[in-house]
Amino acid sequence: MSPLKRRPKQEGRHTPNLGPVWLVALVSLLLVGLLAFGLYKGAHALLTAENTGEKPVSVQDVIKTTVTVLTLIGAVLAALYAYRKQLLEEGASHRADATQLADRYAKAAEQLGHDQAAVRLAGAYAMARLADDWPEQRQVCVNVLCAYLRMPYETDPTEPVFKHGEREVRITIIRTIRDHLQDPTTGTTWCGLDLDFTGAVFDDGDWRNSTFSGGTVNFSNSTFSGGTVDFSNSTFSGGTVRFCGSTYSSGMVLFGGSKFSDGIVDFSNSAFSGGTVYFGDSTFSGGEVDFSDSTYSGGTVYFLRSTYSGGRVFFGRSTYSGGRVNFSSSRFSGGGVSFNGSTYSSGEVSFNGSTFSGGEVYLSHSTYSGSEIDFRYLTFSGGEVGFPFSTFSGSTVDFRRSTFLSGEVDFGRSTFSDGVIDFSDSSFSGSSVQFADVRVHAPAAINWGPFPTIPVNQP
Repeated sequence: MSPLKRRPKQEGRHTPNLGPVWLVALVSLLLVGLLAFGLYKGAHALLTAENTGEKPVSVQDVIKTTVTVLTLIGAVLAALYAYRKQLLEEGASHRADATQLADRYAKAAEQLGHDQAAVRLAGAYAMARLADDWPEQRQVCVNVLCAYLRMPYETDPTEPVFKHGEREVRITIIRTIRDHLQDPTTGTTWCGLDLDFTGAVFDDGDWRNSTFSGGTVNFSNSTFSGGTVDFSNSTFSGGTVRFCGSTYSSGMVLFGGSKFSDGIVDFSNSAFSGGTVYFGDSTFSGGEVDFSDSTYSGGTVYFLRSTYSGGRVFFGRSTYSGGRVNFSSSRFSGGGVSFNGSTYSSGEVSFNGSTFSGGEVYLSHSTYSGSEIDFRYLTFSGGEVGFPFSTFSGSTVDFRRSTFLSGEVDFGRSTFSDGVIDFSDSSFSGSSVQFADVRVHAPAAINWGPFPTIPVNQP
């Protein structure tokens, strides 16, 4: 390599690209000599111009002035040299830190793949600690922990691939992630990061009081098959959270007391076939929450005592073929809630004791063919509730003891072909209840309560 060429750039952060030392020294000496000569000439000319007397300027005065200026320049150069040295030391320190962090990452990843559960557990803790210490690569470290939860997981101890201690490792990872989702203001928060649990199996896990305020959190196509998975009192205030396509077949999944105030939370195309899923006492005040195209064939899903005051909540195009779905004592006061296009063929759906005081609730184009729908003790005091274009062909739909005070309730263009529809013991004092162009068949058993009886008008 030519001695005049600069050294190759070193790898690593904050690495200065320095020239050969002897060349820098030679150039520096030449520059200092030229500077000293220039300063001497300049100082002599300046002192001569300011000397108004007949006595000529002495060489000693010129040299003294030149030396003073050179001393000041030397001090500045010394400071620059010290600063340059500090940069070099910081560069070396950063390179050492980067190497150490990379080594920690490799070791933690290796531990997570170990055969022994105790070693994998240590690897989980090590990777989480590394994520806190390495903000630039925090997302990468969290990705590794999420990927671990997505790996195949056998819960049956009689199966050959069952791993002893694996459940504890997974629960620890979930708890660690949860601990980093508690306070978005801390320097080590994981709120706002992407969390990908697509297709994971959850048979337990504590997510209580978590804050999902940014990024994309994906539980799509996951399976909740046993134990208790608890999201109670969590806050969904931004970003996108996906549970779409998930299966709830046993155990308990708890979202009670959660707050949905912004962003998108997607439970669409989910299958509720067993166990208990609890959204009771939750608040839907903004954003978009989607349960559409889901299947309720078993188990119990609770939305009781929930509040719908803003945003949009979609339950449309769902199938209720078994189990129990409970919206009792809920308050619909704002926003929009849609059950449009749903099919109620079996099981029980209850809105008992709920209040409709504002917003819009749509139940149009739905089919009630065999289930039991409990609308007893409802209060309609505002907003709009619509059942138009629906078909009542075999279900028991019970509106007894409901109160229609104000707002609009629309059954227009619906078909009552069979089953039982009961408005008895209800009170009607000021709301607008529409039955325009309804079709009533003889087999339908309808108690019209406070409303004018509509005679059979279909074969």
